[in-house]
Amino acid sequence: QVQLVESGGGLVQTGGSLRLSCAASGGIIYGYAMAWFRQAPGKEREFVARISWTGTSTYYTDPVKGRFTISRENAKNMVYLQMSSLKPEDTAVYYCARQARTSDTYDMWGQGTQVTVSS
Repeated sequence: QVQLVESGGGLVQTGGSLRLSCAASGGIIYGYAMAWFRQAPGKEREFVARISWTGTSTYYTDPVKGRFTISRENAKNMVYLQMSSLKPEDTAVYYCARQARTSDTYDMWGQGTQVTVSS
């Protein structure tokens, strides 16, 4: 089955760290940029970070710059989000997504992993 599966979420205290992983099946991320989004309770899903196919280009939303790092291992079909200095406002469900090749839209999503940061 072709899919993206996130893992690594959990409960962490303010200032702590977590590493999220996104496992892709069937080579579905080959040649694609990948991204992480998040959705907090009662809020719309928002963009967090994006990485190019080669990994040489990354982009972050301002609230996470300097604290989060997106990376990938194409040989393993994996995408990661290293999160440090976590804040309660980072609490959300985090989703891995594949960017469509010919547009800025995202055409494949994982089921999400919950991250909860306690104060």
